[in-house]
Amino acid sequence: MPPADRRLQARRTPRQGRAELTRDRILAAAAHVFAEHGYAAGTTNRIAERARVSIGSLYQYFPNKDAILAALLVRHIDRGSWSAADELDRSPGSLPAAVRALVLDAIDNHRDDPALLRMMIEEARISPELLEAMDRHGRQRVGQVRELLAAHPDVRVRDLDTAAELIVTTVELNTHKLMAAPRSIPEETFAAELTMMVTRYLTGGP
Repeated sequence: MPPADRRLQARRTPRQGRAELTRDRILAAAAHVFAEHGYAAGTTNRIAERARVSIGSLYQYFPNKDAILAALLVRHIDRGSWSAADELDRSPGSLPAAVRALVLDAIDNHRDDPALLRMMIEEARISPELLEAMDRHGRQRVGQVRELLAAHPDVRVRDLDTAAELIVTTVELNTHKLMAAPRSIPEETFAAELTMMVTRYLTGGP
């Protein structure tokens, strides 16, 4: 992972509801502008116009459009969570069902805007906030998966920490590729094959 670029750090952290709404409006406008015009032509002037704020107000929050895109990616990461984790903790069921729940949840978390997702993957630079969000989200999700593996009687791998890291990385990267690119693989086929691959790894099956 490359080091964080301090030039992308947000200039102002909203401390009041009105400021938070303004920041959210800028981010929502940026998502529309980037989707409509592409990243190269998605200028801060266009974003400010779409958000109905002055360019000076925009620069109070973000130093440049790279920082805006990084903030959009932070928001995307923070909104993603393994919604089935608590239910699986209470009733893990079969191992393939648990793995499939992880895969389907990853797909659902990346369904909203494939074009914007592709742009974030290809264009986003690493801000301090993005680095922190990636680390926080990664640790949370890896921890959830490790707890599930430790509790499930069908898991045969010995190093649960490494297994959890590998599973989360494999599911996330492959889901990003699927959802950000033209659909060469149907979602159902993707989910079934990835579930089978991860389950066989965990059980040591053929």
